[in-house]
Amino acid sequence: MSSYTTISSDKLARLIGTANAPALIDVRTDEDFAADQRLIPGSIKLSHEKVSDWGADFAGRSAIVSCFRGEKLAQGTAAWLRQLGVRAETLEGGFEGWKAAKLPLVDTRKLPPRDGRGRTVWVTRARPKIDRIACPWLIRRFVDPNAVFLFVAPSEVVAVGERFNAAPFDIENVFWSHRGELCTFDVMIEEFGITAPPLLRLATLVRGADTARPDLAPEAPGLLAASLGLSRMYDDDLEQLEAGMLLYDAFYRWCRDATGETHNWPTNKAKA
Repeated sequence: MSSYTTISSDKLARLIGTANAPALIDVRTDEDFAADQRLIPGSIKLSHEKVSDWGADFAGRSAIVSCFRGEKLAQGTAAWLRQLGVRAETLEGGFEGWKAAKLPLVDTRKLPPRDGRGRTVWVTRARPKIDRIACPWLIRRFVDPNAVFLFVAPSEVVAVGERFNAAPFDIENVFWSHRGELCTFDVMIEEFGITAPPLLRLATLVRGADTARPDLAPEAPGLLAASLGLSRMYDDDLEQLEAGMLLYDAFYRWCRDATGETHNWPTNKAKA
């Protein structure tokens, strides 16, 4: 039964992918994680044994802790976090409960190696427009909230990836790239196993805007216009990425919650 220190899978699923989502912390044992190397979208894997070391990093934030079944490891870790000033809850039923509910899980075997601080590192062409903003948004919101993105000259993407242990994306002849009619955003959704309906709807908009296919969705030209406008507003690629995060937050919420809503004026016009 839910309490003020637990959250159900259904409620957590509504928070994942949003700008104000809590930190999601998976503290399954190494043995349990080895048996199923997937993560709840947006989660980071940390050791319950070292919570007194890393817990302060989340002070002042909200966090949801999950273990195998939501029992001792999650409860103890969450209690420690509350001692450290974190608004911590546990996931009811833990990882197994989430899996039993058939909710999306990220296949971590597809992730590039992490750096010394546990972050994935990605590299792509400078001056991003659509796919190169959409993909970082997807990664930060659903795959690795601490991911690092490097924007470099197109001719140097592969070499920078090799020297800095970064995964190249959205260039030709690499794993994370266009495939047939699919853009890189489509590929990431499929490869990571997060094919939820709102993300698939958003992928159609991204594909339409990124591949000059406005026929795919009426909203695709709007996404293209907003993306090109952002690229003119910012000279710094990282500043543009931060602004683009808000743009994709809005489009995602529309895809998830508002596709059936219309708007007209005047709203309260008296009937004749």
